Amino acid sequence: MSQAVVEFDVPARMRDGIVLRANVYRPVGEGRWPVLLTRLPYGKDLPAATGVLDPMQAVRRGYAVVIQDVRGRFASEGTFRAFHEAEDGYDTVAWAAGLPFSDGRVGMYGASYFGFTQWAAAAEQPPGLGAIVPYVSTSDPLNGLCFRGGAYQLGMSANWYLSAIGLEAVLRRHGGDPGRLMQALRELVAEIDGLARGGFAQLPLEEYPPIVRQGIDSGFFEPIRHPMDAAALAYMDISSRYDRVRVPTLNVGGWYDIFLQQTIASHLAMRQRGIPSKLLIGPWAHAVATNPIGEVDFGFAAQAFLIDLREDFGSLQLRWFDRWLKGLGNGIDEEPAVKFFVMGSNRWREVDDWPPPYREVAYHLHPAGLLSPAPPTASEPDTYTYDPQDPVPTRGGATLLGPSFPPGPRDQRPIEARPDVLTYTTPPLERDLEVTGPVRVRLWATSTAPDTDFVARLCDVFPDGRSIDLTDGIVRARYRHHPRPPAFLEPGRPVEYDIDLWSTSNVFAAGHRIRLQVTSSCFPRWDRNPNTGAALFSGTELRAARQQILHDPDHPSRLLLPVAVA
Repeated sequence: MSQAVVEFDVPARMRDGIVLRANVYRPVGEGRWPVLLTRLPYGKDLPAATGVLDPMQAVRRGYAVVIQDVRGRFASEGTFRAFHEAEDGYDTVAWAAGLPFSDGRVGMYGASYFGFTQWAAAAEQPPGLGAIVPYVSTSDPLNGLCFRGGAYQLGMSANWYLSAIGLEAVLRRHGGDPGRLMQALRELVAEIDGLARGGFAQLPLEEYPPIVRQGIDSGFFEPIRHPMDAAALAYMDISSRYDRVRVPTLNVGGWYDIFLQQTIASHLAMRQRGIPSKLLIGPWAHAVATNPIGEVDFGFAAQAFLIDLREDFGSLQLRWFDRWLKGLGNGIDEEPAVKFFVMGSNRWREVDDWPPPYREVAYHLHPAGLLSPAPPTASEPDTYTYDPQDPVPTRGGATLLGPSFPPGPRDQRPIEARPDVLTYTTPPLERDLEVTGPVRVRLWATSTAPDTDFVARLCDVFPDGRSIDLTDGIVRARYRHHPRPPAFLEPGRPVEYDIDLWSTSNVFAAGHRIRLQVTSSCFPRWDRNPNTGAALFSGTELRAARQQILHDPDHPSRLLLPVAVA
């Protein structure tokens, strides 16, 4: 296929009469082809629209491609309400299946928000939808999108609403007044730039000043008004609707992606229901699949444009669609279901199930910062003060916080030098140790506060002293028993916390050390717990709390690692 027809602003009418517009790419000439559809809020005419899959590559392979602005964004009519995409998704798939050049079969693709639009449509079971490829996509507002361990994903939410959503909102509001538009754009840019200079810290969150000043709520305040409320946030919850998805899914994520565990959960949910599904995880951050990433070079084959030196990401997606939309027996469904990158050894592995076989090994916390499989002995607790007016800053990790807080693996020594960060480290390893699978921490602690947070982070310590973050997690004390009602602390009473660090795959090489960080904040990635026990988002009072980490036989704090077995 050497030529293509491109049509701009093609209208599709939704059930309520609102018109959404799309750019359409298709082969030249008479014929009918499967349609690949993506629905995004970032502008169908802007680079983000074609970065996940080159529409011309798809046209050359015998597909039509539809790239649509979601409701209330850019060329589409209506009012944008973030994550309210189910009905429009259904209507758009049905429309695409009925286009004159369509053979009636539709596949969906896209990253992040336009990964979510795939799941939202698939759960509605529109006629014609035959396969989806969600890439770094969210599915659970309580475990990565809005909250994590009960803590609010402040940095991601503020950055996304102000930058990704705010620009078009300002254009739409002031487009008819060029003078006011330029002033409004300058104000927005100043607001975004100001996040890293104290903007993230503004209170109260229920009236978060940067969002209020810009008038671009569109859903920012919904999680704040309904913290950890599954019913109120059900419109953005795919995990409760997995049983309604009936189409094959190719799930793609990264070890440093903000939605990593949701990508894994989506794949497992499909497999458990007998839906064809594959899982691909690289050493990538959110929509950042280049190499090096952060401060680590994982090698040339780690890049998504050339996965394992075999094929680019676009070709992989098209092979998936060839199988499920065209019925080609290309064998992709017969290959191992899971392909993931093992950091440290910098190689790809293929297995049939996730996680691959492992044995869970407990590494106990000991005095003097020792981390060891040996059981704990009688010891005094370690202490530190968590002051929310001086929180531990975010450095790397699975983040989406803007250019001032780049994601990925980064040396944690500046963080570990703080007095409010405890570290527990093994002696140098005598042989390589592969850790692949879910990571958890069981932490025994006391606090002088009625509510507080605990953060745990797994690091790989290199012989030269670099401490590279792999994965981490947080727990907010009042939500430690979720979904049971919030429960406050009795100051000074020991409590065991179960901290989910999600998953990773890394070889700790001989001579390296395993390190666990323990602290009580990671700001602005997560909002600061004020330590007061009051309503979380309405107040401005912040109090310091004295934290104790216990590691004795009655309180065996430990890191639980999935050590790979042959």
